[in-house]
Amino acid sequence: MAVLSIRITGDQVLHEPARPVTAFDDSLRTLVADMIETMKAAPGVGLAAPQVGVGLRVFVFDWTGDDGVRTSGTAINPSLWVTPVPVGEPDDEAESEGCLSIPGERFPLRRAREAILRAVDLDGAPYELRASGWLARIFQHEFDHLDGILYADRLNHEQGRLARKTVKKNGWGVPGLSWLPGQDHLEGY
Repeated sequence: MAVLSIRITGDQVLHEPARPVTAFDDSLRTLVADMIETMKAAPGVGLAAPQVGVGLRVFVFDWTGDDGVRTSGTAINPSLWVTPVPVGEPDDEAESEGCLSIPGERFPLRRAREAILRAVDLDGAPYELRASGWLARIFQHEFDHLDGILYADRLNHEQGRLARKTVKKNGWGVPGLSWLPGQDHLEGY
């Protein structure tokens, strides 16, 4: 297993839809193992293949809720159903979200409170997970990556403006930028 470099916003693979997985082979198993290692090193609660430069419809997740229940896994070629997104302004604390591809930054974003994830695992076996709260948020965030959408793309006007200023201030938003968890020091991580 290896820790992979995480692409920063502006890299093309982050801004285009990922391709379906067609080969369930050793290279896919290696990719997933490396993604899990990278997610843990970052540290993060989810990581999509485009974030490590691979344009495939794969994400990994690892979340322990307030109830102590841990949910982790690999979602390959997923589909996602969500409840309606609540109306109103997001709460700055309770709904602030971050992304390893916009490292060290957090912005409030409204998401659906419940989601149903349908995917296949590394063996090609289908499964379904129902989620609420932060786990539902994680699924929505990672699923967006597979469609070439970063959470900053979904921010309201004011928060989106702040996010764009932050990206510009950090020199991001251009192809070829990445960081390596465990080696690169990023403020806030």
